[in-house]
Amino acid sequence: MITNDSREFRDALPAGGRLIGLDLGTKTIGTALCDAGWSFASPAGTIKRAKFSADKAKLASMITEQQVVGIVLGLPLNLDGTESPRSQSTRAFARNIEDLGLPILLWDERWSTVAVERVMIEADLSRAKRAERVDTLAAAHILQGAIDGLAMTGG
Repeated sequence: MITNDSREFRDALPAGGRLIGLDLGTKTIGTALCDAGWSFASPAGTIKRAKFSADKAKLASMITEQQVVGIVLGLPLNLDGTESPRSQSTRAFARNIEDLGLPILLWDERWSTVAVERVMIEADLSRAKRAERVDTLAAAHILQGAIDGLAMTGG
């Protein structure tokens, strides 16, 4: 199941369980995990993009190791909320990982990278350190927004 609706996503999940957040880039996939109670999201590293089959295998392994019950995938929208070619690419990625058997929530990620960059600049991280961490921190920002949204829908 792939949805944009957090209520539908929550209803497809068991009561609790870890979620994985993904920030899909062209060179890396940022990952984040939350606790089973959906309280806080933490960066979990990046997957360096290769062939899709290799990316999917790494993601599947992480899902199994971390006992993940659902996937939150950042959906890049234009500032006016319309979809772009990157949005379509993200939807295709979601369809291609749907056979992992977990519900997938597409979450608006419009401001995630900007918010994360701002925090890293305020923390005085060098440009190189920011580049190294932006994808996994953006994934955590996306996942935190989603779990906060799940809490507001009664989860």
